[in-house]
Amino acid sequence: MIKFTRLLFTFLFAVIVLNASAQSTATTSSPYSRYGLGDINNQLLPQNIGMGGIATATNIIGGYNSINVINPASYGRINLTTIDIGAAADITTFSKVGNADQRNTNARLSHLLFAMPVTKSSALSFGLMPYSQLGYNYKTSKTNFGTGASVDTNAVNYIYSGEGSLSKAYFGYGITLFKHLMVGANFSYIFGSLKQYQSTEVPSLYGVLDSRAEQDNHVKGVNFDYGAQYTFDFSETKHLTLGYSASVGSKLKVNNAYIVSQYTRDASGNESNALDTLVNDQNPSGKIQLPRINRFGIVYQYEGKFLVGADYSMGKWSDLTIAGTSANLQDSKMFNVGGQWTPNVNALNNYFALIDYRLGFLYEQTYLGQAALNVSGANIKRYAVTFGLGIPLPHDRATTAFYKVNFSAEIGQRGQLTNGLIKENYVNLHLGFTLNDRWFQRFKFE
Repeated sequence: MIKFTRLLFTFLFAVIVLNASAQSTATTSSPYSRYGLGDINNQLLPQNIGMGGIATATNIIGGYNSINVINPASYGRINLTTIDIGAAADITTFSKVGNADQRNTNARLSHLLFAMPVTKSSALSFGLMPYSQLGYNYKTSKTNFGTGASVDTNAVNYIYSGEGSLSKAYFGYGITLFKHLMVGANFSYIFGSLKQYQSTEVPSLYGVLDSRAEQDNHVKGVNFDYGAQYTFDFSETKHLTLGYSASVGSKLKVNNAYIVSQYTRDASGNESNALDTLVNDQNPSGKIQLPRINRFGIVYQYEGKFLVGADYSMGKWSDLTIAGTSANLQDSKMFNVGGQWTPNVNALNNYFALIDYRLGFLYEQTYLGQAALNVSGANIKRYAVTFGLGIPLPHDRATTAFYKVNFSAEIGQRGQLTNGLIKENYVNLHLGFTLNDRWFQRFKFE
């Protein structure tokens, strides 16, 4: 009971911390996060990311219970209390034709997840992780404002910025039916705030007031995911698993505020308080229509030796609307392939033989196209290679607790240099800590 109370308070504390973070803190710096609901989090643990992001058909990874939020059917294989907590850091270099490269670094808490068996063939899971991140700040300029002159004078600056994030708290249950079939579902609560600003400034023309449009969306609502896995056993240690999962296109509630104000800057560039408010539109509430996402996966596993698999997912992002307005996104597609190899899980004198070595690749046609970017022929894609390590930690053989540190790195590219767009070269680093232990078990004494 004491362990359960500590676990519950830890989870509630994390909810409070991430809720406060979601209201104001940006954990990305990509200009592409401007569109839709920001950069959508992949909801994967480091052990999956290191294998190219395969997850739809995975459950037990490297002999450890793993919490796979992507497919809640996997909870049906959990037979030990499992805790997984982690953090992530992103290092991104932005390139644009005619501009110097810019490098940004961001870090964040990536997940806090719990799972525990209910019966021999079922388990429940709950936790908290980011759903999306919004964060950007860039400027474009045009010359000769109001003069028609052929020289570079009276430049007008258009400044775009945004901040905020959405978080996802979930509760799920999975069960094994008929030995080979597992099914499960997650109920999720998505919440947070997304703020976007667009400023127009004419710094060199005296007497002209600068203006700023601010849009603030406070989001909250319930989403639903479900999934299934079916396993073919070729022997006690060799298995082929097929997986399917889906996120239902539910509707979230959004309270929207739109404000347009005017201000000035002094000779030192300091901004004054708002001199006037031209528009103050406080809409009581609206709806965000989320897209339906379908995922398919296949994994072949030789327990204690290796695992290989592939995923394919489709997102109906063209259905995304915010307060009744289409986000002008296109449907997305992603292909993931990867696996892991463990040299010898029973090695006594070679610690490196106990480590899981992971490798993978992914390709994504993102939801950003010419309609959203307002650029003819634009179609933003993402490519990445991944690798990772699953490092078991020494444990007391007299206890039932097992620990593993999971590290992964994703090295990739998103965007393009043509048509005045931006190319991102990035390195995403993920670190997670996994605990498997036997809690809430009643022991019998004779």
